Amino acid sequence: MSLYPVAERFISVNGEGRKAGLLACFIRLRGCNLCCNYCDTRWACEEACPVEYQSAEELVSWVKESGIHSVTLTGGEPLFREDAAGLLRTLAELPDTEIEVETNGSIPLMEYVGISERVFFTMDLKCPGSGMEEHNQYANLTWLRPQDVVKCVVSDRADLDWVRAKVEEYRLTDRCSVYIGAVFGRITPAEIVEYLKEYDMDQVHIQLQMHKYIWDPEKRGV
Repeated sequence: MSLYPVAERFISVNGEGRKAGLLACFIRLRGCNLCCNYCDTRWACEEACPVEYQSAEELVSWVKESGIHSVTLTGGEPLFREDAAGLLRTLAELPDTEIEVETNGSIPLMEYVGISERVFFTMDLKCPGSGMEEHNQYANLTWLRPQDVVKCVVSDRADLDWVRAKVEEYRLTDRCSVYIGAVFGRITPAEIVEYLKEYDMDQVHIQLQMHKYIWDPEKRGV
């Protein structure tokens, strides 16, 4: 039986993506294979991060007891864990429940997209400003479905130009939803809105990290 290193689990509202503002059961696993220069959960990526090892069945029981019909699996990088597919298959057995997987885009999705239509992916496309652009697995873009999301976190106008080029090259808005967020302190949401207007990008969403407005930006478990 596989055990998963759970850094924290809690119930809160989704702060980003297509389920922003809706309650979800959050499961955060320790560990990541990337190190973005703006990462706000680096503590969960470190091997020294304390965890509780739990089975998929234990996590499913917790979700059932919560009464919430939405799960957000995050990290770190949740697909970095051994037997991540087993965890997703077990979570997908929950009736009437959607499972969102927040993934950094560096791990091939081919193994996971067929698990269930109720498992969907919010996948990062790492911009040059992240320092991790070289780790993008562009083949993943061909596996994305209408329920999936591509998330781009931008640092400056050069990143916005890069995102626009990728959206056009891969026809991303025809495949899935596309969201753009700002690196705090590097670019403002207003600048992103003006850019979207300048290039008539009316199929691309801007997103704010809602949880950072509701609570202190450094607060965990929210």
